[in-house]
Amino acid sequence: MKKTLLLFLLAPFSLLAQQNENTCELASKINTLLQEEHFKPKKVDDSLSVYVFDTFMDALDFNRNIFTKKEYLKLRRHRLKLDDYILKNNCSFMNEFVSVYKNALIRKKKVLHKIQNDPFDYTSKDSIRFSKKNFPFDLVAKDLERVWKKRLRYTILEDIAKLSVNLDSLAQNFSTLEKVNKTKLFDATICQVDNILENKNQIEEDLKNTFLNLFCTYFDPHTNYFSLAAKSSFMSGLSTSTLSLGLNFSLGQNDEIIITEIEPGGPAAKTNKFEKEDLVLKVSNNKGVAYAVSCSSIEKIGEMISSDSNTEIELTIQKKNGTIQNVLLQKQIMKATTNAVYSFIAEKETKVGYINIPNFYSNFDGTIVQGCADDVALEIAKLKKDNIKGLVIDLQDNGGGSIEEAVKLAEMFIEKGPLSILVNNKNEQIILEVCNEDNVYDGPIVLLINGNSASASELFAAAIQDYNRGIVIGSKSLGKATMQSILPLDEQRQQDFVKVTVEKFYRITGESNQIKGILPDVVLPVLFEKVISSEANYKTAFKNEDIIPKVKFVPLPKNYFAQVIESSNLRVTNKLIFNEINLANEQINLFYNTPKKPTRLIFKDVFEDVHQIDSLWDKVKKIVETKSDLVISNNTTDLEKLKSDTLQQDINTYKIKNIKNSPYLEEAIAILNDYNTLIKK
Repeated sequence: MKKTLLLFLLAPFSLLAQQNENTCELASKINTLLQEEHFKPKKVDDSLSVYVFDTFMDALDFNRNIFTKKEYLKLRRHRLKLDDYILKNNCSFMNEFVSVYKNALIRKKKVLHKIQNDPFDYTSKDSIRFSKKNFPFDLVAKDLERVWKKRLRYTILEDIAKLSVNLDSLAQNFSTLEKVNKTKLFDATICQVDNILENKNQIEEDLKNTFLNLFCTYFDPHTNYFSLAAKSSFMSGLSTSTLSLGLNFSLGQNDEIIITEIEPGGPAAKTNKFEKEDLVLKVSNNKGVAYAVSCSSIEKIGEMISSDSNTEIELTIQKKNGTIQNVLLQKQIMKATTNAVYSFIAEKETKVGYINIPNFYSNFDGTIVQGCADDVALEIAKLKKDNIKGLVIDLQDNGGGSIEEAVKLAEMFIEKGPLSILVNNKNEQIILEVCNEDNVYDGPIVLLINGNSASASELFAAAIQDYNRGIVIGSKSLGKATMQSILPLDEQRQQDFVKVTVEKFYRITGESNQIKGILPDVVLPVLFEKVISSEANYKTAFKNEDIIPKVKFVPLPKNYFAQVIESSNLRVTNKLIFNEINLANEQINLFYNTPKKPTRLIFKDVFEDVHQIDSLWDKVKKIVETKSDLVISNNTTDLEKLKSDTLQQDINTYKIKNIKNSPYLEEAIAILNDYNTLIKK
């Protein structure tokens, strides 16, 4: 009996020891890999320790309502020692982080249960403060109830305020609304804590993954640690043929996951158990991990659904009649058309081709026949049959992907010469070249970019700009000029991976787009432009620096570019919608950059706080919905295919609606019209 008890007592410590050993082993392997492969490896020293510790604590308690000051100080003694632990292969410090975090969550749960049935006072003079900077860890254990009551009171008041713009109506029904929202909030918050505590080893695994990823991001923001599940999820986002359930989802107003499409021939369709507007209540895999939608992060649910390592998924769904069903689905490889290149004919005086490239997907794992460049070639062939007078390539919100695909794409428009310069950690210049005497398309091009166009998009845009192959319009791109490779930590096991920054790329002029981004030939105002995160916002991003190129290139003549750009700038200056965007951005910038005043925890004040931005949102909505007189239609080939495919007809209608009112596409067509007029003279 004593022996059995001893075994039970030792088991948790044995598991923790194994976990810590695994963390240290992985950290050591990651460090070895990064020192050998990273573009600019850093020393594992106190700077790393400070960065990892501070960022780790922010990740665990961003709102400063989990850890007490005493607990923080207890953990802070490790702040300058993490580098030593890693180098000495001793990760026992993770025991303390896990233990403190777990106890803090248990305490939070107890506090929530204790105050759950307490009446909340909405007439007191309490107020809540806001800050863009993190508050210090100064929480005292005896204040936990007060802190959580204040936080929950504000959330309840905020949720009620969002229900309507009519203050009087909400005030009249406040008691009923407060009871409903309070119950819902407590249930969800307690469920979130339970979900973390009850899933076996989840805290240990989550803290390990977070710690290892932060260790990687110290080297640069795009170097990341991936478990097998996370890696497969990341890769599936760069592919158009993936293991899929055959379902499309959307997020409802109250964060419900709603089934919006059942793809014909897919796993879900074959069960005959799904309908549009079914609600997903829970997602489970065959490894014993389950996430309830009401109290789990959308990120975790999304990763479980999309990860190729989860080949079987059980969905708990609620039908329209209220019945609840559990449905087990086996994923199968399907074409994800929403993630693929598509094209339309766009007309306003001039008939042009419009091609949207959502990302530079590629045949990474042999599951698809072709990548995005081949798909673009097919779309161009279809558009040319309809006698287009120019081509608009849309890379707005294209975050990158395969550099090889970007090079293949450039080769369709640029005949011969160096395209970009890669520099590795040995300071060697590797020249990416194109050589294609038969271009897929030799007509005029306008390229659309914005602040979310990154990496491979920027390499392609730079090449188009440097060779004068087209005119780039929009807003400054993200400013990420680095290349990554996903490498396994163990060639045999293939369970843990690191996405490593192995090279930087430069323009053939020797300039770098890092931080600086691609500057368009014609700058167009974009909503929220100054508040969109860019490469410059990352603490560990590489600096901008140019090189002396070892290549020469011959750009095309800039025939009529100056006149076309001058006409476009004049048009943009006088165009009403662009002026409205500029005015809206002034208000947006003022709102985001003005420190928010403390808000009293009474309904009237919170209501005013929530709705102070309503008029601005109305302006933004009006701008987004402004009608244009563009005519958008399908090319002749696609039009024939759509006749017998009702699902694709719905997707097609949605895509047309998205681009029809684009002032950026409208300006791109106007530029092509100007260019075609000039070359005829």
